[in-house]
Amino acid sequence: MPSRFELANAIRALSMDAVQKANSGHPGAPMGMADIAEVLWNDYLQHNPADPHWPDRDRFVLSNGHGSMLLYSLLHLSGYELGLEELQ
Repeated sequence: MPSRFELANAIRALSMDAVQKANSGHPGAPMGMADIAEVLWNDYLQHNPADPHWPDRDRFVLSNGHGSMLLYSLLHLSGYELGLEELQ
């Protein structure tokens, strides 16, 4: 299993690459929030990639839409059906 540091860096790398390729969005928010998001996502939020419509799951609301690659990266890395091709 990857370390926290490696997961946060993967979030950063995915976010930077996708924003650059799309020529849209802002990489600063995902890069700056990667460590916080990794801890929140893996230690506090209750979710299940095998059952994404689980009624009792926690919701993660990211209000700055230009930083949405943070959420997409988290979903991809935690096993939700969001392929690398869709991120790019």
